Amino acid sequence: MERMRELIDKIKELNYHYYTLDDPLVSDTEYDALYYELRDLEESEGIILEDSPTQVVGDKVLDKFVKHTHLGRLYSLDKAQSYEEIEAWIQRANRLRDEYNNANSDKLPEIEYVVELKFDGLTINLTYNNGKLINAATRGTGVIGEEILPQVKTIKSIPTNIYYKGLIEVSGEGVMPLSRLKEYNENNEEKLKNARNAAAGALRNLDPKVTRSRHLECYLYNITFMQENIIDSQIDVFNFLKENGFNTYPFLEKVKDFQSLIQVIEKIGTLRKEIDVLTDGVVIKINDFRTRQVLGYTNKFPRWAIAYKFEAEKYTTIIKEVIWNVGRTGKVTPVALLDPVDIDGVTVQRATLNNYDDILRKKVRLGSEVIIRRSNDVIPEILTAIDENLDGTTEIEKPVYCPYCHTKLIYDNVHIYCPNAIDCKPQMSARLTHFASREAMNIEGLSEKTIEKMIEVLDISEIDDLYDLTAEDLYKLEGFKDKRVNNTLESIEKSKSVKLSSFIYALGIPNVGVKTAQDLVEYFKTLENIKNASFEELIKVNDIGDITAKGILDYFNDEHIEYALRKLLDKGIIFEEVDEEKSDELEGLTIVVTGTIEGYNRKEIQDRLKNMGAKVTSQVSNSTDIVLAGKSAGSKLTKARELNIKVYENQELNEFLERLRK
Repeated sequence: MERMRELIDKIKELNYHYYTLDDPLVSDTEYDALYYELRDLEESEGIILEDSPTQVVGDKVLDKFVKHTHLGRLYSLDKAQSYEEIEAWIQRANRLRDEYNNANSDKLPEIEYVVELKFDGLTINLTYNNGKLINAATRGTGVIGEEILPQVKTIKSIPTNIYYKGLIEVSGEGVMPLSRLKEYNENNEEKLKNARNAAAGALRNLDPKVTRSRHLECYLYNITFMQENIIDSQIDVFNFLKENGFNTYPFLEKVKDFQSLIQVIEKIGTLRKEIDVLTDGVVIKINDFRTRQVLGYTNKFPRWAIAYKFEAEKYTTIIKEVIWNVGRTGKVTPVALLDPVDIDGVTVQRATLNNYDDILRKKVRLGSEVIIRRSNDVIPEILTAIDENLDGTTEIEKPVYCPYCHTKLIYDNVHIYCPNAIDCKPQMSARLTHFASREAMNIEGLSEKTIEKMIEVLDISEIDDLYDLTAEDLYKLEGFKDKRVNNTLESIEKSKSVKLSSFIYALGIPNVGVKTAQDLVEYFKTLENIKNASFEELIKVNDIGDITAKGILDYFNDEHIEYALRKLLDKGIIFEEVDEEKSDELEGLTIVVTGTIEGYNRKEIQDRLKNMGAKVTSQVSNSTDIVLAGKSAGSKLTKARELNIKVYENQELNEFLERLRK
């Protein structure tokens, strides 16, 4: 046992130096000798210690991905396509800082910006508790991801143990180095097309052996949740990550002004063509966390960070054909089929055209030579036809009938629609896929391909048909055995109990996303109130404008939808209780919640405080009125006492929280 412990500690040290510091301490032969000695000892003694490096690589093929709710939300970043947009973002940040400083005594410091590379891979969120890696998940929706711990354990630079003992989640990017992609393709018959897809496909593969074969790397750059508040800046984040053995990319620059920022971006623009990692831009973050707190978030993005995407290189090719696709809302959009062209190692054969006006504006015809680019290095986009010579080209005709159900199409000012929402299969497939999605009814196992099989084999023609499916029906589908049949039926049954906001989102009302659905439920409380709301009432709801309000009215006033909705609700759909009414009991108070509070979820406490009118912040300052301090409250509790701020802890804390519950 002593020798095994000694070998484990030695191999972990070597892994850190080799994979993280890129500074190997021994030769591969010496490393292998230690590894095999440990493996042989484990086999002969029948004992494997929990943190053994021989167990870092998972071998079990998983049946499916389990959902993971992130402890802290993983936000997307707003994007800038030009230096002017970056300058505008900086000006907004400075204006918000100045407004705060003019109104408060605890002044924010001069804004500093941290510039990092924007990697092109798959976001990974790692959970540690008591110093041990206990979970790993994809970004998913930013709130819920998919657990991929066995896959992540194949990435040798990710530590299974860290020095920090509190509950923490850190995030980074799983990537496949370009040299390893080249090596993989030289040694495997089935080629990988690009590094981004190679990394994402490996991490979301059910077999960790596939992940291991890609030799992925992971660069950590963010702390999304931390039990203690001991980090005050982005520089602190990177220092903490490095101190705990995480792999951070060795490029990080701090600047104070726009011109210096542009110089760093230009430097990265040159650097990205030389390094071994695929990067499509830079990420710019405000360094100071207190400033971040003041700037806050929009509905989608933090105001304190932005991504700048490098302009993609342009290529030419020929349009061979245009096909028309039908989406969930019935919108009919053109897709161009191209002569294949290689762009950065990716063979591009299709490109989007937004609508028929886009075709006319860009003077695109069948047989035209066109300029294309992969917009943001990802989506192929046609920019324009190269010349107006019509010889050998043919006009792209505006469609009259739906290419799938042959219903006569209708037109608005710009878009083309198929009105047949009842039995136009592409619409049904997309509507059902949306209805079953994670943030809607959350019916696991109903992928787009599975739903297409159900439509084709089981003749599903309406959403409520899902709730009539039997085991006998599902056995008719290819790949459905006992376990899958039972899991699918259980998930369908479980979906009958759903949040009203999730149900509203699941219906696919035009322009009603997750946030708007939540706003509608918060304002109107019941489905009947939403259905019966007038235009004037709808536009009173936060962020709902004229177009969205009209779309909601038209949706609930459609006779077919009214009939379909009644049938759906008759299948036993029940709505979970809507959040309680707001009160103003804590109006005007600024409250900080810190430390671990046994028996309570911090987010639930914060939500209840906000519901009662309080402003909840993450930093203690002169403007703080109350601090709720659980166990291991740390520096925030100390600061609160220094500033003579009211602190609830121990019995007084429990009594306060009990009053919140009531």
